Amino acid sequence: MPPATITLSGLRSSARAPRLTSDIFRAGRARAPVQLRRRGFSSYLVTPKELSVALSKNPPTKISTSPRTIPLCAAWFMPNDPHGRTGFSAFQAERIPAARFFDLDAIKDHDSPYPHMLPTAETFAKAMGELGIRKDDDVVVYDTSNLGIFSAPRVCWTLRVFGHNKVFLLNNFKLWVEQGFPIETGEVRKLEATSYPAPDLDWSKVVTFDEVKDIAKDLGKEGAEGVQILDARPYGRWAGKDPEPRKGLSSGHIPGSISLPFPELLDPVSRALLPKQELRKIFEAKGIDPGMPIVSSCGTGVTAAIIDAALDEAEFGDPRKRRLYDGSWT
Repeated sequence: MPPATITLSGLRSSARAPRLTSDIFRAGRARAPVQLRRRGFSSYLVTPKELSVALSKNPPTKISTSPRTIPLCAAWFMPNDPHGRTGFSAFQAERIPAARFFDLDAIKDHDSPYPHMLPTAETFAKAMGELGIRKDDDVVVYDTSNLGIFSAPRVCWTLRVFGHNKVFLLNNFKLWVEQGFPIETGEVRKLEATSYPAPDLDWSKVVTFDEVKDIAKDLGKEGAEGVQILDARPYGRWAGKDPEPRKGLSSGHIPGSISLPFPELLDPVSRALLPKQELRKIFEAKGIDPGMPIVSSCGTGVTAAIIDAALDEAEFGDPRKRRLYDGSWT
């Protein structure tokens, strides 16, 4: 296999390379480069330019002992992908320089019959260590340029559930490529492992099958908590008109759930998350009450995290009352 090569994507021109400016922070934030290294990013969503600046200041080098900026590829495709693509093949073909690959189909609960359920704390810590990530690193997760925002929010959510709070979502890799930021291809470099401590799982961010079953049974009953379940699958699957991508699984929806197909939350061209105010309008149009608890669901628990990320970006509802249904419809 040939060695990795780095190119400028898009126009492949150095004129398109980002300048190192201080405008990656909102007004009134960070006044000196040293604060940039200490504070990291100013918001959960990170633009390509912001990531490029951060990588130039906090590169993930072997000798660095201070917190670094780590690009983490979360590429993943549906099992019925018409092109037969895999996350790792996409990572090999096109990635941010020095990025690592988080395999959703491997870093999971191996004792569960369901795909990519949350791993154990030990499995998670082992994977993070093998990826050369340290507990204090800023981790910026991204998808593929083919799909735009898709599976990266799930990996972000997973890191948050396991207490890695310095995790951010690139909005998005498609724009990174189109705007001419550096791309690496070819052989994936060997990583130097770290010792990542086994964390505690924050169950306040997760909802279980039994809880969702009780929510559905209590639908419409007097005194019920009134939990809102938002389903990220396409409307046809939610309505029971179109088949599920996994054989033997019937379509339909959890009683009382609201259909919110995740593409509605993305820009149709860039496939990036929509701006805050547009997201809020979508949630309001769906009749979602920000004062009530919200559960995000989908096919297996991947695209449900897109809804969770959009709620976060829109500052819609109480984050303490938002949970994700791991395993979801499957």
